[in-house]
Amino acid sequence: METHSGRRQEVPRDEHGNIHWIGTHAAIGHDRRRRLKTILVVDDEEHIRELATLYLEQEGYGVLSASDGEEVLEIARAKQPDLIVLDVMMPGLDGLDVCRELRKESDVPVLMLTARSEEIDRIVGLELGADDYMGKPFNPRELAARVKAILRRAEGGEKRDRGSVSVGPLTVDWQRREVTLDGASITLRNKEFELLRAAGRTRRR
Repeated sequence: METHSGRRQEVPRDEHGNIHWIGTHAAIGHDRRRRLKTILVVDDEEHIRELATLYLEQEGYGVLSASDGEEVLEIARAKQPDLIVLDVMMPGLDGLDVCRELRKESDVPVLMLTARSEEIDRIVGLELGADDYMGKPFNPRELAARVKAILRRAEGGEKRDRGSVSVGPLTVDWQRREVTLDGASITLRNKEFELLRAAGRTRRR
């Protein structure tokens, strides 16, 4: 099967033509010892979604999938995945538009996939808030490795967010999601709190 670039990206199959799922159930069973991380895979090509799902499930992740931009936003809001693998070139709302919308309300890690080779596309995606980029066709083992690395960095940020921080008269308790100014409690919407968290992480870098 061909990707946008015209090169073939094969999904492993058995002698009957079925997708080869060896190792998946064992990996998922092993992962039950810890909280299952959920990855949302977004691509308008079904075989790309199947390939990414296969290798991510082998690594013990739960996988959701979507084929267009509107569906991504709906699933992201409802299921709150731990990371999104997002194709740039999709009909309708493309990956860059989706990333822009996501960053208005969430700091979920985003790994973008693109068949384009133009450097400007990668720069725009990273400036919009993407955490990493991969070209298509891609090595599925490298995809799984990059997902693991991004989640590890994100978990490091979450650990730093478990305490509280004070800046002048402002105090934020990340774990309790409480904000006070001069000792008076401030009520923030979920989106506002996540924007504050993202700003705090950027400040610490």
